[in-house]
Amino acid sequence: MMVRIWRRYRVRVLLISGVWSLHTTEKSLQRSEIEAIVAGFTQEFWKTMQMSPNSAGFAEDSTVGGWQYQESPPTIQCLIEKALTRITKLDRKQLRLVGAGRTDAGVHAWGQVAHFITPFNYDCLESIHAALNGLLPSEIRVREISPACPEFHARFSTISKLYHYKIYNDLIMDPFQSRYAYHSGYKLNPVVMREAASYFVGRHDFTSFANVSHRDGLVNPVKEIFQFHVKEMDHVFQIEVEGTGFLYRQVALLIEIGREALPPVVVRDILAACNRRELAKFAMSAPPHGLCLMSVNYSDDILKAPAGCPASSFGRPQTASKCRLPFY
Repeated sequence: MMVRIWRRYRVRVLLISGVWSLHTTEKSLQRSEIEAIVAGFTQEFWKTMQMSPNSAGFAEDSTVGGWQYQESPPTIQCLIEKALTRITKLDRKQLRLVGAGRTDAGVHAWGQVAHFITPFNYDCLESIHAALNGLLPSEIRVREISPACPEFHARFSTISKLYHYKIYNDLIMDPFQSRYAYHSGYKLNPVVMREAASYFVGRHDFTSFANVSHRDGLVNPVKEIFQFHVKEMDHVFQIEVEGTGFLYRQVALLIEIGREALPPVVVRDILAACNRRELAKFAMSAPPHGLCLMSVNYSDDILKAPAGCPASSFGRPQTASKCRLPFY
């Protein structure tokens, strides 16, 4: 009796939230190209997929719909599953694509990770990698595909995640920054912002920062923040947060403190209250487009590929052929 062994792959994906038109879904692909597309989505995608941009839609003039699967508007998970289904001829229940986290609509990602499984054993992942990127809209790119061990899980194997939030701090917004940074016309004080950020570092109950509309209150509110930095780069303030979780309502509070509308110690008081109403008193919000998931981190042991697996694919280099004329 023949036993089918299902292989797991890890994928690293780049996603830029925005609007686009899709022109590549009707491409005619050969079976070998389809298989190559799946394998090339990154061994980590098959086994685990990483995506840069958080979530996005793929229909004509559609806007980003986030990661979690839905068909209208299409999300990143939906678009990737459709590409994988076309390549592998497997349905989504067989692929079991899982992302490291469910990013909100409008959030970008440079290092999202996901995994999926297939019964195919590929000798090379570059062709699948190329095929996947050929089927996806230009705002979504698979950066890496790697084989993954059976124990690897894109979500539950995570150690930490690194997020960046950009704020453009000047009277006039730079139009080249408007898609990736929040504009604050108020002069921000980096000294008080860094003091406030220090209160977030450590292990805390973040119930006060949960978003009830996203049902954040249903998951474990206790998270650990390993680092929380506020960096200045000319007119750009870059907030860098690494931890087991991140709620960007933290950024909204930090902006108010930077405007000197609130004292830095208010962070400590809101955390201690463990009540969403405490933060709601300030009625703050920060738009999602300034946020980017930079990386999802795992232990070295869980990232080790099983023996006999193909090498990871980071994309196939392209070369230009020389023009050969008969009289040369």
